[in-house]
Amino acid sequence: MRIIASRLYCSLRKKEPGDLFSSRSILSKKPVKDIHPNLPVRTRFAPSPTGLLHIGSLRTALYNYLLAKNTGGQFLLRLEDTDQKRLVPGAEQNIYDSLDWCGIHYDEGPNVNDKKYGPFRQSERTLIYQKYIDGLLESGHAYRCFCSKDRLDELRESAKRLKPPTTTSYDRKCAELSQREIDDNLAKKIPFTIRMRAPDRYPAFKDLLHGVIDIQPQVNANDRRYDDPILVKSDNLPTYHFANVIDDHLMKITHVIRGEEWLPSTQKHIALYRAFGWEPPSFIHIPLLTSTNDKKLSKRKGDASVLNMKETGILPEALVNFCVLFGWSPPRKLAATNHECFTLKQFEQIFNLNYLTKGNAKVDDKKLWFFNKHYLQIHLADPSQFEIISQQVYNNIRPVFGDTVTLEKIKLILKKCGTALTTLNDFKDTFAYFFQTPTYVNSKEANEFLQTHNKEDILKVLKHFQDAITHSNIEELITKLASHGSIPKKSIFESLRFALTESHPGTKIPVVIELLGPKEANARISRAISRIQTSTESL
Repeated sequence: MRIIASRLYCSLRKKEPGDLFSSRSILSKKPVKDIHPNLPVRTRFAPSPTGLLHIGSLRTALYNYLLAKNTGGQFLLRLEDTDQKRLVPGAEQNIYDSLDWCGIHYDEGPNVNDKKYGPFRQSERTLIYQKYIDGLLESGHAYRCFCSKDRLDELRESAKRLKPPTTTSYDRKCAELSQREIDDNLAKKIPFTIRMRAPDRYPAFKDLLHGVIDIQPQVNANDRRYDDPILVKSDNLPTYHFANVIDDHLMKITHVIRGEEWLPSTQKHIALYRAFGWEPPSFIHIPLLTSTNDKKLSKRKGDASVLNMKETGILPEALVNFCVLFGWSPPRKLAATNHECFTLKQFEQIFNLNYLTKGNAKVDDKKLWFFNKHYLQIHLADPSQFEIISQQVYNNIRPVFGDTVTLEKIKLILKKCGTALTTLNDFKDTFAYFFQTPTYVNSKEANEFLQTHNKEDILKVLKHFQDAITHSNIEELITKLASHGSIPKKSIFESLRFALTESHPGTKIPVVIELLGPKEANARISRAISRIQTSTESL
């Protein structure tokens, strides 16, 4: 029985104008009990340097890396840079820097163990591709297409006007050229591409996650067009469809983990493997990463780029933890022991394909902030890391606050108040009040406090503490005022927080006083009293 899988492919139909299907079927959707390999595998991450590496690509890299490491295999990095027009300066280095920052080190790739299977940039493998395209031309599985861009555009437009429309738009005019016509065109140096002669019916294929899948192009029976994908472009560079098949075979890749958006192309790749008489690797297509409004994340949006997240204060351990859990879940008991917090080394030990999930994963920052706070606290508890973090914070905020910043003061604040931080970037805003004199005018929190509380009560509290605070008596002063019963303890703390920090939350009042020192604390209380009295007189 054929089961239509429209939900599985609904997100794919927006990818390209050519990705429209009349048959999207899962021939077998019985869950496979064990899809995790028990032998060492060879996996690869093959990004295109056409933009900043983003978290969706990072997740793909992680899954391939973790599968290789878990099975004692090898993880390769390959750069698919044949689309020269879309290459972005600096994008290749961004890939290296992003992977290195996350602790993902490839066993083979550009400048790493590249003698046997390299080069690992597709733009440097042209002669290799030429050998195999010549073989396809000779066997009849491929042919040269000399059609102009205008003619191809017209074919695509006419295909859309058919009823029903078809996206298999090419009419195979050039597939029927005689050898003499081909030679004449070559002699005239007419630009050409090389197309695969697609089979009448694409073979079904097995995806380890989704089962056996059968995807067929939409055709119009009265005006037959053909889905003959271009393998080599007119600039003599291969397309993704061709190069990735050749490279995966020659590099002995055993498992390909990639995004679900590549499912519509997989049957073309399987057809190429069969044309060469090769055994294809095992395929695992993982679900898309989407934003909370169901839009697919784009690597061209800087907010989702890996190194941009680094700049916002995200730690690599947090980002790795965050990305792995989109589309993969550890056993429930194991996850419950540490609230799903796992290091990369721990993931290498527990990663298993059997725990992959099928549904699209929505990216929600809340979990990322949770992980980041968790790992930041671990770093702060490590003496060597604490020294590095302290120096980093000092270097960042000394230019902002000047001589009021000392390394010793930074260390004291981190030791006493570090649990309030989610990222190190929060330090400047969260603890600015330790380094600058309050004005009680420019603070949103302070103004809101004054507008929502009785000023007479605030003055009563602050005058009780005015010029009375020492290193050790704050608790005694609070208890004494609270014992009178006229002002709730909550209001006492809120009034003190207003005076000492301009109502910034987080740090306990005794700790604030300890870090400010009694002299500065008393001075701030006097300033706050003056500010309230001035604002009251102006009314």
